[in-house]
Amino acid sequence: MEIRLHVPTYEELLYREMLLADPQTMSYNRGYDIDSRNYDKSTGAIRFPRSEWKDWYEYFVGQKTERYYAYIECDGEFVGEVNLHKSKPERNVFDMGIVVEAKHRGKGIAKAALIKLLEVAFTEYGIDAVENEFEPTRHAALNLHKSAGFKVIETNGKIVKLMIDRSGYFSLYAIDR
Repeated sequence: MEIRLHVPTYEELLYREMLLADPQTMSYNRGYDIDSRNYDKSTGAIRFPRSEWKDWYEYFVGQKTERYYAYIECDGEFVGEVNLHKSKPERNVFDMGIVVEAKHRGKGIAKAALIKLLEVAFTEYGIDAVENEFEPTRHAALNLHKSAGFKVIETNGKIVKLMIDRSGYFSLYAIDR
């Protein structure tokens, strides 16, 4: 299994449209109050119409100091997406996201992609720390993050917040700085 991160071209946003519209893939969002007119609370799916592609693409792609977005590619096929976005500029801390298509889950793709995303964060972007937060009931996501080296830094019953910093990453993955 060969995993790589692929920054999509504008034309390749059709995959993102399909990914976000898939109720099985987006079921982790179901029932939450998400502030988006394109969100379907009953399925968790999010419409991503072509009319929004241009603004979204200009905001997310090619914005190295603020954001990173890529598809997860497994053996030549797109299977999900990852992103980084600056959340604490005063501390050079970025939030992250990862979504793997439902039909590709349970194959080790998410962990391999998350480690590749961390490599981008710490070796290409020079980020100090990467954080993510989500509901503590999302056990697979919690286990994934912990297995990649994230530590729980906060929990309040509604949200668990995890972080990995530069030293934690380099001590785990022993990559030349």
